Amino acid sequence: MGSRAVRVRGIRKDFGNVIALDGVDIDVDAGSVHGLVGPNGAGKTTLLGMLLGLSFPDSGELEILGRTVGRDLAVPDGVAGFVDGPGLYPALTARKNLRSLATLRGYAASSVEDALGQVGLLEVADDPVGGFSLGMRQRLGLAAALLGDPRLLVLDEPANGLDPAGKRQVHRVIGSLAEAGVAVIISSHRMDDLAALCSDVTLLSAGRVVFSGPLGKLAAESGDLDYRLVSSDGARAREVAARTSGISIVSGPGMTGGALASDAALVVRGSVPAMDELISRIVGTGLAVRELSPVTPPLEAAFLALTGNTADAADAADAADAADADIIDATGERMR
Repeated sequence: MGSRAVRVRGIRKDFGNVIALDGVDIDVDAGSVHGLVGPNGAGKTTLLGMLLGLSFPDSGELEILGRTVGRDLAVPDGVAGFVDGPGLYPALTARKNLRSLATLRGYAASSVEDALGQVGLLEVADDPVGGFSLGMRQRLGLAAALLGDPRLLVLDEPANGLDPAGKRQVHRVIGSLAEAGVAVIISSHRMDDLAALCSDVTLLSAGRVVFSGPLGKLAAESGDLDYRLVSSDGARAREVAARTSGISIVSGPGMTGGALASDAALVVRGSVPAMDELISRIVGTGLAVRELSPVTPPLEAAFLALTGNTADAADAADAADAADADIIDATGERMR
């Protein structure tokens, strides 16, 4: 890892009577991909907007690329990205969109072709953006952010609407940027994207940080998980599971309420060490284990466990996101 790219200490932001961010602390290193996740209305949009200079904190400290950011909304050179989708002109082609932006910001003309190539849009560069799919617009928004060789890239749901090929392309670009020392912050609801890309993650709930640290540590927060277990003999596997310490049987052969596709399948609950012990015992009896997979992925399980927000908290957070969206719209930096 390189130097610190973002340092947030005690950030607070209010919109009227709604607290959008409440004492948030975050560190993001250069050369890392940092995930920002949380339920709708958790304050993610507010924080991303601050990093892009679209709003400012009411209190606390915000340092970006070694520079303290205040109420003048000026962020250092080298920061790029988008919130709630990229701002694009639908009547212009992809190439003209980027050329207009490059001219406006004084970027080299060659950066347009380089950016289009990186995100895999050269073949459709002369097509109007109004006909682009959501995924293609997201890739063009990423290309726009790459024009100025950013040192901090802030992306809101960059894989939204992407097909598998487009997702691989975007993942490759983000990974290459991190390897080159760029700090990348991604807001996403997709746990598979976080698992594939991020080294660290911050989880927000109702404006507060409920977790910040390595991705693997977040996964460990999920505790016991439900696993789908398919073996060569479900009934015998269930007998072994019933005798294994730390394992409980959720559903399976001979049980009611277990809507499983095969009599050979059962769902068991336990920790990773307990699951390892169960598999060893099943194999030791001469059975074949054909599948062992979490019913809910560990990251998603941790997310649900740590953000068990009440309806009141969710309503307040949604109001904060709505208020924040109005603030960002008023800047003119984002187009619908």
